[in-house]
Amino acid sequence: MSNREIFEESKKYMPGGVNSPVRAYRDMGIDPPVMKSGKGVILTDEDGKEYIDFVLAWGPMILGHSNEEVVTAIKEISERAIAFGTPTDLELKMSKFICEEMDNVDMVRFVNSGTEATMSAIKLARGYTGKNKIIKFAGCYHGHFDGFLVEAGSGVLTEGIAGCLGIPNDSIKNTLVGVYNDMEQVRSLFEAYGDDVAAVIIEPVAGNMGVVKAENEFMETLRVLCDEYGSLLIFDEVMSGFRVAYKGAQSLFNVKPDLITYAKIIGGGLPCGFYGGRRDIMEKLSPVGGVYQAGTMSGNPVVMAAGMATLNILKANQDIYEHINKLGEKLQNGIEEIAREKNVKLTVNRVGGMMTVFFTDRNPVRSYDDAKSCDLEMFKKYFLHMNKNGFNIPQSQFESMFLSAVHTEEHIDKFLETFKRFQP
Repeated sequence: MSNREIFEESKKYMPGGVNSPVRAYRDMGIDPPVMKSGKGVILTDEDGKEYIDFVLAWGPMILGHSNEEVVTAIKEISERAIAFGTPTDLELKMSKFICEEMDNVDMVRFVNSGTEATMSAIKLARGYTGKNKIIKFAGCYHGHFDGFLVEAGSGVLTEGIAGCLGIPNDSIKNTLVGVYNDMEQVRSLFEAYGDDVAAVIIEPVAGNMGVVKAENEFMETLRVLCDEYGSLLIFDEVMSGFRVAYKGAQSLFNVKPDLITYAKIIGGGLPCGFYGGRRDIMEKLSPVGGVYQAGTMSGNPVVMAAGMATLNILKANQDIYEHINKLGEKLQNGIEEIAREKNVKLTVNRVGGMMTVFFTDRNPVRSYDDAKSCDLEMFKKYFLHMNKNGFNIPQSQFESMFLSAVHTEEHIDKFLETFKRFQP
């Protein structure tokens, strides 16, 4: 069956024909490619068309698709174990690796996704502090848990407004919305509600308003406010963990989080997440403490094997991050130079192997409001041009591109050559 045939029939059995909304390409006005195989950074769809991949399954495939060591690890473990619902030695190896390699992590709890990790971390924070409210930031995506799907209102001290159908007001009444990189606005939230703020959750490198890095002074302010009011500081590194640096985005700041959440890369391409942090906080979890959280497939042996294979490669080859940063710098500089030649207004935000091309004249892009100023029609033209010419890039202005260990200068050159032919 062709891409189109598969997608059209899929609509009969899955809402919109997809299992995650962005995959439908609705805003782009075209049918999505239906992928059949991937090797390295080359994807092939059901029509036989090849794409150079700059999405990487939305981040996890830092080693490229079908890495031989990861595939071998999956094959070997699957011959003797799929799932037990019991403790395994692989869980120990994985948890020990993370606690020894990551800063500020004494204990971890494995789950099956980034959403599970963040929602569980929030529940744990509430259980530990005895407080109810959380502060999240406009433009930061922490998964599809009710309390996270909130948009900022018009006032700086407003409580949340539900961002989608199906969310009762009671589910989001304890969510406060902060403005990313705005110290004074967040300080005002604490002054108004601080006695009942259990936690601040933030992406230190945001990826779902496009790539936006938190400013150092802003992060330091969050730490001071959390300490002053007895709140926990949670770093959501679902996307940035083992991505922007070996030790994640937290290594880019002189600020220690109380809890962190990871997913994507740690599963080696399979569904996985964890939340972790200080021992005194983590021991509030059942069966030691009174905060209950469970999962039938948590710590699944196949996932643990894929994750360990991936992390061992990254540990042994940390020059991967230098390679990715070098390619990222070349790609960023090339795009900016071509844009100047074409008189196209854009701003490139990049942190390591995460990058977004914002079609806006705001420079820098440092908040959700800045991101929303983008010319979406221009982005659409850019996306369709790159897609037509064999590049798999994010189909939303507000997503990140990703680079991998197996991208080469040749891939970057081809991207820039194609972008140079772009007609705004």
